[in-house]
Amino acid sequence: MLNELNRVIDYIEEHLTDDELSLEIISEYAGVSDYHFRKIFFYLSGMTLSEYIKNRKLSEASMDLLHGEKVTDVAFKYGYQSMDGFTRAFKKWCGLLPSEVIKNGISKSFPKLSFIITVKGGINMEFRIENKPAFNLVGVCKRVPMQFEGINNEIVKLAESITDEQREEMHSLQNIEPYEIVNASYEADADFLKEEGYLTHLIGVLTTKNEISDLLEKVPVEAHTWAVFPNEGPFPSTLQETYAKIYSEWLPSSGYEVINAPAFSFTKMDKNKENYAYSEVWTPVRKK
Repeated sequence: MLNELNRVIDYIEEHLTDDELSLEIISEYAGVSDYHFRKIFFYLSGMTLSEYIKNRKLSEASMDLLHGEKVTDVAFKYGYQSMDGFTRAFKKWCGLLPSEVIKNGISKSFPKLSFIITVKGGINMEFRIENKPAFNLVGVCKRVPMQFEGINNEIVKLAESITDEQREEMHSLQNIEPYEIVNASYEADADFLKEEGYLTHLIGVLTTKNEISDLLEKVPVEAHTWAVFPNEGPFPSTLQETYAKIYSEWLPSSGYEVINAPAFSFTKMDKNKENYAYSEVWTPVRKK
């Protein structure tokens, strides 16, 4: 996994001045879907992929300005369509105007990332491996903003929109473990350079049945191996910390790799403790 990530970083470096970075090639280098890669990147680096690319472009732009290139040339070189847009972005990133960098000969830099293995001891991560036959994810879904931290209000609205009739049908269809209402995300936007991409989020159940009404959506999932990560604690922070550990600690040294299939999770709130829950994260994987 780390080799693939570093190859992606090298690819980005070689194409910083391209009009469009190829998401298809980035995903091929990473060996996972673009959405899974963005999650892996975020949890390993602490920033989104779009933030990293923007920071690297502005850092290289800063060096070009220090080397005497014209502001207009630098702006267009790194994909900005106007001087105003480049100036605003540069000032926000650097704290200085491009003209001030040229005049004073000072700026700041944002070095290229390099992923390495670090040893973190003392924390055991509970997981199990399960093989599941093909099934359908069935439920309600909508396009929501990608968000790896905090509560996604659009997902909350989706949950609140479920009718009694939809809920009854989901429960009648449910016939395969886990027998819980799950959350699944898939079909992330291809344009990862947007500050906020979107993906499809589904709230529903697992079933092997194929006949459903028009009230629900159906997403077929092929037979796969799943790494399952139970977690319990304050919600949603414990669940999000589990996602972070999966991608930053477990995955790089596990001997498994994430595959292009919908991951899902479920959460059972504790009735006796405020904002406390048991959750499971189901991640589709295969052995390397």
